[in-house]
Amino acid sequence: MSFMRTGPNMSEGLSGYDRLRYARHLVLPQVGEEGQIKLLASSVLVVGAGGLGSPAMLYLAAAGVGKIGIIDDDNVEESNLQRQIIHSTSSIGEPKSVSAARRLTMLNPGIEVEPIVDRLNEDNAVQIVSGYDIVIDGTDNFSSRYLIGDVCEILGKTWIFGSIHRFEGQVSTFNYRGGPNYRDLFPEPPPPELAPNCSEAGVLGVLPGMVGSIQAAEAIKTILGIGEVLSGKLLTIDSLTMITRLLSFDSKSGRSKSSELGMEGKTMKSLTPKEFIERRNNGWSPFLLDVRSESEEAITSLEGTDLRITHTSVPDKHEDIPTDRDVVVYCRTGGRSGAVVRFLVQSGWDPNRVLNMEGGIHLWSDTVDSKIIKY
Repeated sequence: MSFMRTGPNMSEGLSGYDRLRYARHLVLPQVGEEGQIKLLASSVLVVGAGGLGSPAMLYLAAAGVGKIGIIDDDNVEESNLQRQIIHSTSSIGEPKSVSAARRLTMLNPGIEVEPIVDRLNEDNAVQIVSGYDIVIDGTDNFSSRYLIGDVCEILGKTWIFGSIHRFEGQVSTFNYRGGPNYRDLFPEPPPPELAPNCSEAGVLGVLPGMVGSIQAAEAIKTILGIGEVLSGKLLTIDSLTMITRLLSFDSKSGRSKSSELGMEGKTMKSLTPKEFIERRNNGWSPFLLDVRSESEEAITSLEGTDLRITHTSVPDKHEDIPTDRDVVVYCRTGGRSGAVVRFLVQSGWDPNRVLNMEGGIHLWSDTVDSKIIKY
């Protein structure tokens, strides 16, 4: 179901209506007509039409993002209205995604809005996320965030994380141009008692507005290719003191430190290049899968590789990967291969028979064969 007409034909440039509506964008040298056309041609999926999703969606629609998807399986409740400003009292009892879509239509009838009355899960995530350029996380639980992170890494999508707790908020942009991902910052979820949701811990009503607006700004900057996004950075906000902090992290500080990562009760197995060689020398014959790009393969490759599939193509070509053999997946440093392993396990592969090669090509060169080129 789509609430409104598709946006303008971008091959014809901006219409007179667009020039009037987005006039304040057009006078910005960093945006201008070219930037506004980019916005109108872009698409953003918002996961969760609650406190964070509300301001993010409103500002994305106002900015002229051409297509906004909203996935949420909850209905509007009166207790939501303290912070979920996209809804109104008359929306109580209505699906949140439908209520939000109607409000965005009223704000900007020149964009397309797709309400999805469902929960993002392992069965539908790849199909839904693949239809959008960017994902904004408006969820309130770790399992959803790990799912978003894994699927976005598999599909090569940038996603923007937001989190709120009482008076404090956090924002970061993950998987931006190959940058760090969610598991780099949070390799494992904290115990449930340390991560209560809003209904349990409470939240200052204006805080989601602050965080969600920053998420929208990150999405717009990403679309336009301007400024500095929060890639490899975690912005924290204390609404009581108005003190903000910017913490840095990278892909070396997370996933590679752990050989088993939680995935909805399952674990991701991994092994080092040395362990791989030792086991193979003892008669082990796994299927060796390279998930790097074709250009990377031309630089160097591991002997005995059975198949190369670029990691973003795995969802479409996973039938080429055997289910009746042990599978070892590798890439340059272990990040993309880890995402592929998680995807395969979530897609039904035996979690004990799919392994990530820690450190990838780089660790192989450091510990097994220095003739393998590090790039």
